[in-house]
Amino acid sequence: MAALTELDGDSVWLVTGASTGLGAALGHELVSRGHKVAVTARDVARLDGFPRSERVLPAALDLTEPHTFPELLTQVETELGSVDVLVNNAGFGLLGAVEETSEDERRLVMETNFFGPAELSRQVITGLRNRRRGALVNISSVSGVQGPPGSAYYAASKHALEGWSDSLRHELAPFGVHVMVVEPGAFRTDFFGRSRVRTQARLGIYETVERRRNSSAEAYGAQPGEPERGARAILTALLSDSPPDRLVIGRTAVDTVRDTHLARAEEITRWEKVSRAVDDR
Repeated sequence: MAALTELDGDSVWLVTGASTGLGAALGHELVSRGHKVAVTARDVARLDGFPRSERVLPAALDLTEPHTFPELLTQVETELGSVDVLVNNAGFGLLGAVEETSEDERRLVMETNFFGPAELSRQVITGLRNRRRGALVNISSVSGVQGPPGSAYYAASKHALEGWSDSLRHELAPFGVHVMVVEPGAFRTDFFGRSRVRTQARLGIYETVERRRNSSAEAYGAQPGEPERGARAILTALLSDSPPDRLVIGRTAVDTVRDTHLARAEEITRWEKVSRAVDDR
């Protein structure tokens, strides 16, 4: 595998969902390091904070409209060059109990958080494979490891992204292309504001969900994670001599992910005798 540390200032990065939060922080950090960067948002006007430069390309992208992806990638290649690293950051949260979530709401979160990034990646990886270098960075969530109440379909979209990333990592490794999943905890990003939708229906009978709806800890600006530090952590890990398959960022995220995996391992051990007894040879 070609070392990602070889990605120099002429490397081309495509960062989706770069209008706010981690995506914006990553985009600005990459610009400051001299990389060529294409940044996207559904509304390109929200990318006005990026400098106007021949090395920076703001572009519109709606992940629910995959027919537009080829045009975007052609534009990036024409103006900046072939994509070396794709950062799938765009997405949104959906807060509501399973029983409260409509078909349109659950399909939209899956299309935006999983099917869109998967298809955009599929169209990028041919070039990465042919050049035998590069990376995909898929921004998941702690909810991709442990689904909290009220986030079943959001968690499902992130679990899907993580499982897909695992398979894709094995497929691309022989071609020198790395796939890294990032599992952020709570960051001071627009995810807790404009980027999280509440279900239209509200039954009011699920106490755990109602507590999340009303919790001050869920309010925008109350989170401990700083997006700029998160962006630097992602780049430090990805551009290291041995980039991880998964990177957890945030203190609470580290505790949550570790505790979840330990609890699962303990449960496997507790039921191991029953589990192994099903094999007849």
